Amino acid sequence: MKEKTLKLENVDLISLFGFNDKNIKPIEARFSSDVIVRGDNIILKGNDEEVDTIERIVKEMVFVLNTTGRLTSEDVETIIDLTLQGKEIINDNEYDNIVLYSKKDAIKAKTPNQISYIRAVRENDICFAIGPAGTGKTFLAVASAVASLKKGSVKKIILSRPAVEAGESLGFLPGDFREKIDPYLRPLYDALEDMLPAEQLRNYIERGVIEIVPLAYMRGRTLNNAYVILDEAQNATTMQMKMFLTRLGPNSKAIITGDITQIDLPSYSQSGLVQVKEILKNVDGVAFVYFDKADVVRHKLVKDIIDAYEKHYSENNGKNKKNGE
Repeated sequence: MKEKTLKLENVDLISLFGFNDKNIKPIEARFSSDVIVRGDNIILKGNDEEVDTIERIVKEMVFVLNTTGRLTSEDVETIIDLTLQGKEIINDNEYDNIVLYSKKDAIKAKTPNQISYIRAVRENDICFAIGPAGTGKTFLAVASAVASLKKGSVKKIILSRPAVEAGESLGFLPGDFREKIDPYLRPLYDALEDMLPAEQLRNYIERGVIEIVPLAYMRGRTLNNAYVILDEAQNATTMQMKMFLTRLGPNSKAIITGDITQIDLPSYSQSGLVQVKEILKNVDGVAFVYFDKADVVRHKLVKDIIDAYEKHYSENNGKNKKNGE
């Protein structure tokens, strides 16, 4: 039998424990050890392994509360699951890199550029993330938005993409409005489904707490207390980019992600993402973060594919210059 007392400092004990110790109950339900709350101390009594595990869980709870400003019993359940799977974040140096505790795992920045990205997002109201596919631009943007929503920093999330494949004219496509736009917005749904329970996500969408809309439908709106994400921004025209950026109202943040090597617009010069790099590069409160193939976090072949394409284009450009083209 092991007994250990954990002294809790620099934390809101009421928020940590929950009303009537609601946040302690999931621990008591999952472990046979005694968990006793006395003032700003938690006393653990049980076998060595369980006591050590519960200590890690409590430390994670303190971190989540201090990072997000909130802690629910559902968060505690997630922390317990991750700890039992050996996925808890033990290294204190990595704590600042955690963006969100999702239903599956702790979502964190992993590469130096991703860490710079998360820092830029936290310190600026508008952040541009530019780089190749698979570097985590959109996923971390959505995670940041969900974290802000859970913390209560914003009241809603708005996710948008240019439906460029349909020329932003969706009327000729079959089905109702949702059926018309879903194929173009599916990647944003996929990210949300990785982070939120299905019922909660459905409830948020039905109540308008989370909106997923084509870029063309953003015109004329003023977005207050919102976290706004524009994905695939390389396919936004120069006028659409200006329109999007001028939608922000008080207490709102925006992240714009895109890959300028995959522009589907008729003319490269029309891309609002290409143009905005020069227009806003010296504006305070606006940050630009650039990713490269070293940041790819998808299948290991994705890096090789990017390398192969870069080599192909480099060789062809060299041949064209040699031929005087």
